[in-house]
Parts: sequence; C-alpha cells; structure tokens
Amino acid sequence: MKLFYGEIADQKVTINDEEQQHIVKVLRMKDGEDIHVTDGKGNLASGKLVIEGKKAGIEVSEIKENLPAFNPKLHIAIAPTKNIDRIEFFVEKAVEMGISEISIIVTEKTERKNINIDKIRKQAIAASKQSLRFHFPVINDAVKLTDFLKNIDPAHTFVAHCNENLERIDLKSIPQQDHLTFLIGPEGDFSDKEIAFLAENKVKAVSLGNQRLRTETAGVFVAAWNYYNMI
Repeated sequence: MKLFYGEIADQKVTINDEEQQHIVKVLRMKDGEDIHVTDGKGNLASGKLVIEGKKAGIEVSEIKENLPAFNPKLHIAIAPTKNIDRIEFFVEKAVEMGISEISIIVTEKTERKNINIDKIRKQAIAASKQSLRFHFPVINDAVKLTDFLKNIDPAHTFVAHCNENLERIDLKSIPQQDHLTFLIGPEGDFSDKEIAFLAENKVKAVSLGNQRLRTETAGVFVAAWNYYNMI
C-alpha cells in the first residue's frame, strides 16, 4: 500500500502539498497508479493517482471512515535528550508501535531547552505512514514537568525512575487499562525533589527491569510493552 497524508472531508480528498511534491518529484509516480490517502484521524481514501503538471490528486473509488484506533491508548511524557537524534529515534519507533500521544517534558536536569516540535510532528507523520497507521499520534508542545502534572489522571499515570531505594512496582504487574500515561526522565534521572513531587501527586513509580536504560530506550521499552498488550 502506498499511503499518503491529506485532508478528507465531505467526500473530498486533498493530498498535502509536501506529499504532492514527494509523489511527483521524488517518487516519480505515474498517472493511474493505485494510491491511498489518510487524514490521520481514522479515515482512509483509496483510488487512482491523477497527475496534472506538478500537482497530484486522487480519483477516489472508496472512503473508509472511523477506522478503529489502537487500544489501549498510550501517552508517554519524555524528557528531551542532549542529543536530539535519540529522542527522534524514540518517536519513530514508538509511533510504529501505536503510541497515541507524546509530550516533551522539561525537568530540573534537562539540558536541552529548545525543541523543534514541528520537526518531531513531521517525523511522527512519516512513521505513521510507513507503518500504515490511520490514526496519527498527538505530539504536544514542550511543557514543564510541574505544569504537565496539573492535567494528569493519577489512577492511570506511572513514572519510571531509577531510585532503587524507593518502592517501585513491576511493569508487568500493571493491570490492563484503556489508557495509560508514563513519565520518562532525562539523562541523570528525575531529581529527588521531582520524585517526591510525583509521589505527592499520587503518580505510581514503576521499574522497567534490572538494567538501567537510557531515556530513549526506556521510552521504546514502554511502547513495546504496550504494543504487546494491544487488543
């Protein structure tokens, strides 16, 4: 399946401008080829490619609406790494495994303060198309940890930290839920003050195993665990 991103509304399908350029100039697709377009909101249009000069359109043969999304829904709030490539790796792999939402959180030990969220959103769309996702994940703007905690549901929220002196439940012991939120700390982990603050907000601490995982590895591990549990 050749899947592209666009708008689907009132039985009208418009391929995204950047996608049109990619179709015409990079892929050099031919008029009449099979093509599929999703709006990332659970809708999928199928038909034949129509090339008109530098423009690419679709002659629609079928539109499927409200395709099922992944369940359970997973939201990972992760601190950016100093090397942004590592977070981009996490985004790509987590999206392929069905993550529903990603938030970038700024913590006391966060070294990288400037994040190109638009670039991350584009990478999420690319990974969604590659893995044939029809529901694109939400990529939120960067936010301070304290502000992020104002809008959580503690009953469905967990934090993965490395402080072995504090009580942590095993990841495998978490019961099946329809939505989950995990917080992943920066290089050097959350500060003791932040861990205490998370506990005060009734965020349960979880262990990801005996090994100490890098930030992006921990994020991918949680995404893979959720992917395994999908129904």
